[in-house]
Amino acid sequence: MIYLDNNATTRIDPRVLDAMMPFLTDNFANAASTHPFGVGASEAVKRARQQLADLLNCETHELVFTSGATEAINLAIKGVAERTDTNRKHIVTVQTEHKAVLDVCHYLETRGFAVTYLPVRPAWDADAGLIDLNELKAAVGPDTLLVSVMLVNNETGVIQPIKQIADIAHAAGAFFMTDATQAVGKLPIDVDALGIDLLAFSAHKFYGPKGIGGLFVRQRRPNKVKLEAVLHGGGHERGLRSGTLNVPGIVGMGAAASHVETQRVASPDRMAGLTHKETQHLASLRDRLETELLTIPGTRINGNQQHRLYNTTNILFENCDSDALIMGLEGIAVSNGSACTAASIDPSHVLLAMGLSEQEAFSCLRFSVGRFNTEADITATVSAVKHVVEELRALV
Repeated sequence: MIYLDNNATTRIDPRVLDAMMPFLTDNFANAASTHPFGVGASEAVKRARQQLADLLNCETHELVFTSGATEAINLAIKGVAERTDTNRKHIVTVQTEHKAVLDVCHYLETRGFAVTYLPVRPAWDADAGLIDLNELKAAVGPDTLLVSVMLVNNETGVIQPIKQIADIAHAAGAFFMTDATQAVGKLPIDVDALGIDLLAFSAHKFYGPKGIGGLFVRQRRPNKVKLEAVLHGGGHERGLRSGTLNVPGIVGMGAAASHVETQRVASPDRMAGLTHKETQHLASLRDRLETELLTIPGTRINGNQQHRLYNTTNILFENCDSDALIMGLEGIAVSNGSACTAASIDPSHVLLAMGLSEQEAFSCLRFSVGRFNTEADITATVSAVKHVVEELRALV
């Protein structure tokens, strides 16, 4: 199997699994227990919390462990919306957000909130996939409670100008949240430098285990965030997320964070100056894959080619159904959109928002390389895609 769907999930790093194993076998205690075994588990959780705080440049008490990014997003948006000390009832987000954000916003509309869904630049624009900052400025106002914009788009890899967006939100007195699920572990993230108040992430996107994620909740002024809990019962995680802690998962997520070295990348807004060896390797694999696939007639890249994550490419193959392409690529794992909407028969809402027709959106594949991919993977994939595209077009 050649695995090129790392934006859906990554293979767990063997070093991460090694760190987790003791807490799946002998050190199985509940971290809330007060006996020595429980204290040992609690200490392991503290170490992992510090590893993640170091990765994000935040305080340990600003991290809430969740089952993953979807729960973190629900806690962040609903938790802010249900605060009792504000009359602000307006949220601003983007049409290309992950469904976890969009579906929560749709839910809040049934609870009396107004939501503005900003468009993005069309696919043929030089700033494809990016929001217009002037439109954001026009959208926020004295009633705006929250601005939520994802750092990296999961389907196209487009990187939004997070710092500028945060500044606009704060100027209007609103909080700024980002779904950083595709960014944590891949880009350097400094929540203070970027002005982030709430940030959701998930371990399985950066070589950690599934079923564990977290939420950064700023607890320092001037933008200290107060949340209402979504889950109740036991008061775990400072009362924000009750439930027995997933100690093996938390330890694994901390270990995954400890093996991330993207802090040496120049900036999350500009991908020039990549210095980390792994980052350079992934960028090289993606660029080679992309360059060779674009030699196929009737292909083009979806999304911004300047402000884009180095491991991701989304390519349109004219007159080729993406499901047929995926089925034809035996032994090669790629996707035609978000894994979280794989059961949907609708075209990608991200690509539609960028101006693609439904037929075009149904003709696109996302390739996302990862730590364990090789040059041989790229060679085999290019050959296979060219062969399947030729076969499918011969049937038209």
